[in-house]
Amino acid sequence: MADKSTLFEQAKSLILYRQIFADRPGMLSVSLLNSDDSATYSQWFCELADRQQGWQDYLFDRLITADNPFTRQIQTTDWLDMPRALQQAVEQDIRSIQELFFHGCNSISQNQTVPWQNTINLPTKPAAAQLRALLNETSDWVRLIPSLITYYRQWGTGIFAEFRAFRWQNCQLQGILDPDPIELTDLVGYAWQQQTLVKNTAALVAGYPALNVLLYGSRGTGKSSLIKALLPEFGDRGLRLIEVPKQELIELPQILEQLRRLPQKFIVFVDDLSFEADEAAFKSLKVVLEGGIVNRPKNIAVYATSNRRHLIREFFADRPRPQDNDEVHQWDTVQEKLSFGDRFGLTLTFQPADQDTYLYIVHHLTADISIDPADLDFRALQWATQQNGRSGRTARQFVDFLRAELR
Repeated sequence: MADKSTLFEQAKSLILYRQIFADRPGMLSVSLLNSDDSATYSQWFCELADRQQGWQDYLFDRLITADNPFTRQIQTTDWLDMPRALQQAVEQDIRSIQELFFHGCNSISQNQTVPWQNTINLPTKPAAAQLRALLNETSDWVRLIPSLITYYRQWGTGIFAEFRAFRWQNCQLQGILDPDPIELTDLVGYAWQQQTLVKNTAALVAGYPALNVLLYGSRGTGKSSLIKALLPEFGDRGLRLIEVPKQELIELPQILEQLRRLPQKFIVFVDDLSFEADEAAFKSLKVVLEGGIVNRPKNIAVYATSNRRHLIREFFADRPRPQDNDEVHQWDTVQEKLSFGDRFGLTLTFQPADQDTYLYIVHHLTADISIDPADLDFRALQWATQQNGRSGRTARQFVDFLRAELR
């Protein structure tokens, strides 16, 4: 077993993977390999405990989500095509991480009275669990570099390996730890819209041309839910979902530049879209949809929802009258407003739910509830009358209320 000073030197000598010790638990780990301070140990222990991780859990997660020149390049470049110096740096770092993985915790904890369990949580992703098992069983991790490369290519690196759903906020991507778990099988009543959107998304994930999509129609018909349900369906195949608030759309070109060279596929999700004619965000989205001198990224599609077919508010006063001495070609301005929605390559319409559709959704959501069908129909229709009318959202709210009541 390597002694403490040797492990400290290995941690400090990392070249490509130095960032795995850049967060607080990592910095405390390196400090403890160079000292026996009990206060630092307490902080280190608590940091990992808050994450519900043991030492090996922590180090493994940092390894498989590492964002460095090697992990980024290997997603599009063959190992044999990389410079030999880069290959040697990877091999050196991997061997150092292996020593720290198996012996780091014991060295850090050797003078402490609190025992530490190396492994608390196993990876939930099958690919990660398989890789973790290989690391535990292999005497030289350099032989597992091909397996590590396969993992990086499937799951990505950095924040894109840690999360599948994101929100653009404060000029940066922020990962969403617990995205809405809704799945396509939870959604019924709008079959052709779902099939069309799934087909378009499958093309995007497969690397074929995919269209930007506008989902418009009555409130509560499941437009946003349908987009969010694509993530569980395609997340394992490299799809990532990025929610961009309307007020942040002015930064859309900047977002696309960050994503265009990544191997993952991205849906930029804009919910409840509508504009005033002079909004800067309107112009930014228009450039993205129409394309400019910069080639449109093939790994990105914009999916937007709206309750309005014509996304820019138009007033009767906007329409030209012969007696007005206004803009000569004002009809051109009107047509530009009306045609903005046409710039989406695909438009899916969601009509209000009729009674049969509404009850069909209710019965689908209550398939696991034992209740008289006639009583269920009566109560569901009564709920729709008293609440927000017939829609998928109303059906969901009714069923949630019903489940709580029955329990």
